[in-house]
Amino acid sequence: MSEGRQTPDPAGPPDQHGTALSAVPGTADTDKAKSSVGTAQMKTAFDDGALKVMEDEFQQVLNELIGGDRSLEKFRIEYEKLHKALLKSHDSEKRLMQKCRELNSELVTNSAKVQAAVKLSEEDKGAIASLRKEIEKAWKMVDAAHEKEQRAKETIQSLRIEINNLSKLVEQGAGISQGQEQDVNDLLKMRDELTQERDKLLNDITQLRRDLDDNSYKQSDLEKQIQDANSQINTLQEKITAAKTENMKEAKRREQIETELKQSKQGLEMKNAEYKAQTQQFDIQSQELKKSQQHLKQLKEDNIRLSKENQILQVRLDTTRGQFTELVTSNEKLANDCARRVVELKEKEDEVNQLKKERDNEQKKKDHVEKRLRTVEEQAADIEQQRERLRGTISSLEQDIERHRKAQEESRRQIDTLTREREQLNKTCQKLVADNQKQTDQVKSFDQSKKTLEQDITNYKEEASKQRKIILKMEKERDRYITEAGQLTNQVLALMEEVKKKELELFDQKKKIAELETRLKQQQNLYEAVRSDRNLYSKNLIESQDEIAEMKRKLKIMNHQIDQLKEEIQGKEQELVRAQSEHEKVKKEKEQLTLNVDQLKNEAKKKEEAYANQQSEFERLNKQLTEANDERKKQMKQLQQVIAERDVLGTQLVRRNDELALLYEKLKIQQSTLNKGELQYKSRLEDLRILKLELKKLRHEKGTLQDKVSNTDDLKREVFHVQRELLRERTRCRALEEELENPMNVHRWRKLEGSDPSTFELIQKIQLLQKRLITKTEEVVQKELLIQEKEKLYAELKRILARQPGPEVAEQLSIYQETLKAKTKQLKALASEVNMYESQIDEYKYEIDKLNRQLIEVRQKYFIQKKKENMTKEKERIQQLQMTQQIQTASGIPIQQPIDLIQPNRSENAQRFTGGGFNLKPSVKTGQVTA
Repeated sequence: MSEGRQTPDPAGPPDQHGTALSAVPGTADTDKAKSSVGTAQMKTAFDDGALKVMEDEFQQVLNELIGGDRSLEKFRIEYEKLHKALLKSHDSEKRLMQKCRELNSELVTNSAKVQAAVKLSEEDKGAIASLRKEIEKAWKMVDAAHEKEQRAKETIQSLRIEINNLSKLVEQGAGISQGQEQDVNDLLKMRDELTQERDKLLNDITQLRRDLDDNSYKQSDLEKQIQDANSQINTLQEKITAAKTENMKEAKRREQIETELKQSKQGLEMKNAEYKAQTQQFDIQSQELKKSQQHLKQLKEDNIRLSKENQILQVRLDTTRGQFTELVTSNEKLANDCARRVVELKEKEDEVNQLKKERDNEQKKKDHVEKRLRTVEEQAADIEQQRERLRGTISSLEQDIERHRKAQEESRRQIDTLTREREQLNKTCQKLVADNQKQTDQVKSFDQSKKTLEQDITNYKEEASKQRKIILKMEKERDRYITEAGQLTNQVLALMEEVKKKELELFDQKKKIAELETRLKQQQNLYEAVRSDRNLYSKNLIESQDEIAEMKRKLKIMNHQIDQLKEEIQGKEQELVRAQSEHEKVKKEKEQLTLNVDQLKNEAKKKEEAYANQQSEFERLNKQLTEANDERKKQMKQLQQVIAERDVLGTQLVRRNDELALLYEKLKIQQSTLNKGELQYKSRLEDLRILKLELKKLRHEKGTLQDKVSNTDDLKREVFHVQRELLRERTRCRALEEELENPMNVHRWRKLEGSDPSTFELIQKIQLLQKRLITKTEEVVQKELLIQEKEKLYAELKRILARQPGPEVAEQLSIYQETLKAKTKQLKALASEVNMYESQIDEYKYEIDKLNRQLIEVRQKYFIQKKKENMTKEKERIQQLQMTQQIQTASGIPIQQPIDLIQPNRSENAQRFTGGGFNLKPSVKTGQVTA
């Protein structure tokens, strides 16, 4: 009758109650949540007005930087980056504050919901307790009915014996006396009374069944309400965990911002140190400049003194020819000194070229360092991209987790359907089980499971209290971090102001450096021009010295001719008329020679002036060389600073890498904790599923027992009826036996006309009962066969279930999936790194090709320039030789040696020159000039 209905579970669903009680915070928690809402209503580190002022200042500084020097472009980019980072941090702070407020409001609403769920669970507890009491009453009534059934069985047994005796007596055909009839009437009355009692008991049983059905309906409604409350509690717990994860993420972001702030502070300190070093270098340079100025003054004084001495020498040269020869010899000495100085100058030039090469190398190193800095910045950008990719992977992992949860829910549904089918099979098997001892054992196991569930409930309560404490601690930490973030933003503002000041000072220093660089370039250009002039002048000087030597030789020849002519005039006065014309010619030639001598004297004066100018130029070049050395020292110091900056950047990179490694380790730890939590969650779900299955089993067994109890009621009624009839028959038998022993009827041998319908009815009933007994025994045999078949099916199902994969296989599967995900992540990271390195290689190849092309172009330009210079020098040399030839032809002096324009005659005594016109062999005195 009550096969489809279920009796209420006295312990209730333990899992649901356990979770409900574990997730319930007290009133203190709600108060704390409200207080956290109050703390969340705080302001950010700076308001919108301050941000607007900062924005205006930023725009002003940016306009100044855009209109200023190009060398501050990097500084402007860094300044824009800092401003963007500040705006981003401000926006993220606003967003986080809004999120905190939303989370606090959700916590308040959730705490209210949890309190409502607690009240519902308390009401459910009361209802469950009342239902337990009713069930206990029902069990007591069932025990009483069982006792009555036992008594009825005994009466049935005794009645059967009496019926057998009566049937024997009836067969003997004995008559019934009046006493026996009275006994029969008494027995009939007893039967009526017993039937009335039976009807009353049946009515009571039906009433109890109705009460049980109502209670079962109530229990099912309460279970549904508890399930709804538990689902709400689970959703609230999920929201709380999501809020916790958000708080953890925000804490990580805050830590990252703090590290960036520390790094910016370190960068500022380094810049301050660089600024101090630059000021010290500036002081040292100013001192060196003063020293060089003093040295310049001394050189000027020496130059003035030398010029005075040169004037004295020129006066002496004008007065006497002897002094002229002395001046020529001194000129030769000076030429030797000049050649020596030229050699020294060449050495200095070599040193300057070496310095230039070193400067170029330093510039290359500087460019290399800048490239490395760029690569470091690119790597930092790549790290940022990797972090964004990691965030994307985390979101994809969360989506995968949701998909897995959905798949788990579907698998749970399938498992539920399978368990239902198995339960149906178990129901069909358990309907036929008729063993009271098993019922008692099951009741005991049920009590034990109830105790374990109550223990689980207490454990869940303890875990809930621990989680509440953790939530409170996290809220305190969140408030503390918010205050720390406000303080840090104030510090950032102060540091930004200091950075602005330092940047202005840096801007001034960079301007000064740019001016010094322009001066250096001008000095270098002047030096190049002076060097080219010096080469030309040295070449002209050497050529003029050659011409002077030639003219001296010619002068000696002319003097010798004049002496011969004088001797001829003294010896041959008679040939005066004939030689007069020749004398006039000689006079003309003499005049021409005097003119030539005057010209040569003027040229010598000019050469001496040019020599003095060259001397001053030489001194000026020495000064420029010292300045170049100073500049080289400065550049060396700058290079050392750049190397120090590189080392600092390298240390910062190492720190960044260490921080990234720590973050990756933390991610791995959190991933492992998540995996462990998931495994524990799965095990808990498996335990819950097993407990639910056991509950369903127990309910099913209870239903089968109730069905059996209902069948026993029918049997009890029948037994009671049969026992009552048996008692009547026994009383009749006794009455008949007594009548036979003491016969009251005198005419007993006479035939009786009447019949005995009651005995006939009893016989018919006995026959019917016998037939029913036979059918029942047959049914019992059939049911036993069915039970055996069901037991076989049950054993096969057990074997199939044992073969199916257990939770260990699921754990291994999850571990393999995690390792697969990790490997795929590593592969993706490696692929991205390979792509990055390939792009870097392509860039380096492109730069190498570009530099090779530039080098080839520079070489070509250099060779073209060299060819042009050689051509111009050759042209000048040819022109000078042609000029000397013209002078000789004009003066009438015979040309002793023809001019070879293509390849000059190189004798041992001839002077040799390098490509720049430097004399490689000092000049030697050729002879003495006679008076």
